[in-house]
Amino acid sequence: MPELTAPQWLLAVLAAVGIGVAKSGFSGVSMLHVIVFASLFGARDSTGVVLPMLIVGDVLAVRTFRQHARWDYIRRLLPPAACGVIVGALLVRWLSEGQYKPLIGAIILALTALQLLRLWRPALFDHTPHTRWFAWSMGFFVGVTTMLANAAGPIAALYLLAVALPKLEFVGTSAWLFLIINCFKVPFSLALGLIHRETLLLNAVLIPAIVAGLFAGRWLVHRIPQRLFDALLLFFAGIAALRLLGVF
Repeated sequence: MPELTAPQWLLAVLAAVGIGVAKSGFSGVSMLHVIVFASLFGARDSTGVVLPMLIVGDVLAVRTFRQHARWDYIRRLLPPAACGVIVGALLVRWLSEGQYKPLIGAIILALTALQLLRLWRPALFDHTPHTRWFAWSMGFFVGVTTMLANAAGPIAALYLLAVALPKLEFVGTSAWLFLIINCFKVPFSLALGLIHRETLLLNAVLIPAIVAGLFAGRWLVHRIPQRLFDALLLFFAGIAALRLLGVF
């Protein structure tokens, strides 16, 4: 078990709650655990600390929202996402934290700006969200960023917003998509030495906080109007990008 001070344990618990909230549909909130665990364990090692907790959150989200999943969109994203995970695993070996965090932030910020432009001038992108190349591009970015920093939630959110999924279908589709992707990542994380006994003990202690966050998020997602839900996802995606770019 990693040795943490009382304030560090408090931060870890809050971040675990954030994982549960993110898995209930507020994917931009996922940057909370990315930032907190990176500060506690380092950006590279924190990916192995967080991955088992993400899988727990995915399983709980699937049990809650499985009936709302859109498998046609999941099938479009999975092949390029798998390719992205493999590339991301190679980049973990080659890139320093100072190199890949700004790269991920720039990708998320560009995609957020693209989605805002689409909302402002919808005629410019009438067919783009449903094209094969767009799905492959977004899926690949999802795979790379989730392997590098567990920060793919905002990217997947931008794609699912672009294809105009209602919020419950958005949550159900995201839940299944990330359960499959995160399980696919496990062998790579084990081979890189990012998951081990110490990290798994920490994961076990924090599972109740993940459950609490999921219930809180589920309560919110049923009460927030669709337009506000979409606006919040874009807001959190933009904040996540700026944080990764080191703006604040």
